[in-house]
Amino acid sequence: MATLLTETIDRLAGFQPAPFPVLSLYLNAQPDSVGRDQFSVFLRKAFAQPLSTYRATSPERESLTKDVSRIEQYVAESLQPSANGVAIFACAGADDFFEAVQLDAPIEQHALYVADRPHLYPLARLDDQYPRYAAVVADTNVARIFVFGTNRLEREDQVVGQKTKRIKAGGWSQARFQRHVEQYHLQHVKEVVERLDRILRDEGIGHVVLAGDEVVVPLVREQLPPSLAEKLVDVVRLDTRAPEREVLEASLETLHEKDSETDAALVVRLFDEVRAGGLGVTGAQGTLDALTLGQVDLLLITADPGLIRGAERVEQAAGAQPVNEAGTEASPDRGAAAAAEPPAEERAANRLVTLARQTSAGVRFIENPDLLADVGGVGALLRFRI
Repeated sequence: MATLLTETIDRLAGFQPAPFPVLSLYLNAQPDSVGRDQFSVFLRKAFAQPLSTYRATSPERESLTKDVSRIEQYVAESLQPSANGVAIFACAGADDFFEAVQLDAPIEQHALYVADRPHLYPLARLDDQYPRYAAVVADTNVARIFVFGTNRLEREDQVVGQKTKRIKAGGWSQARFQRHVEQYHLQHVKEVVERLDRILRDEGIGHVVLAGDEVVVPLVREQLPPSLAEKLVDVVRLDTRAPEREVLEASLETLHEKDSETDAALVVRLFDEVRAGGLGVTGAQGTLDALTLGQVDLLLITADPGLIRGAERVEQAAGAQPVNEAGTEASPDRGAAAAAEPPAEERAANRLVTLARQTSAGVRFIENPDLLADVGGVGALLRFRI
């Protein structure tokens, strides 16, 4: 089952380039130390520059003016206090196109992009940073199964076993009772594993983090079928009564730690495929060609788009015709910088990610900048060769 964010990204990737300016706005919605928003000044300054670049009576200016007004109204009236970030995409000239995504995951910095299509790179990276996964916190009596996605709780299930108490009598009676207790523990664990398996299959989840005491963890491991065992990311230390937020933070940290190992393994696999003349390609141009032909199974792209080399060729080959493309970004505590065209590397990164989503290819953001540095920051594992 795809997350709401994943579905939104795929829908936005299908947006056809418009002859009117398309706004892509990213805001850090976390309040400051006194509970006030941090983006009001940014919005005033960020909108002023693109508005000034169109003639007052032009259709493009009219579309942009409507978008600015609608965005300002949305932020003032519809933004939830609990949101840590919001991404808004708008183009009034394209059938009043407007889409807003409020997020529990934080957006690190404000940014505005004006182009002929939605700018999806930051949203896609957020989807990669905060994946959908399950966390199990268990003891021999109670198990809590959480499903997290985009930094929030989506679902919580509980499996409760039968409580048992030790008896004081010794000898044969106590030994028999102890076997009885162990049988209950085993039955409880089997029910937990069965429920977990069903949730993962129903929800289409590929990763699990386990937390529990020294008794239940070995039992759970023993009962995991191979299909579940391969999804187990790691075991973390957590009190079985830990609050939801603590479970989320601990499990997500573990997931990110393992991600770095997975990133390295994927890049090694990519290089092995390229050396063998197999299902791999590196470099911006080669990756773009493969994406255009629908060959890409998984796009590997640096988490820092500024490191992409060959960006100009990507834009030329893609035939992008941006409508007065501009972008601004600044740290929330520094206000807005003057609007300026985003670097070619950032535009190329967005183009590659958008093409991947259009062709149902996976996207993996490689956090370690050194891993893809020698191949220009981008590569892809392929479905087939031509």
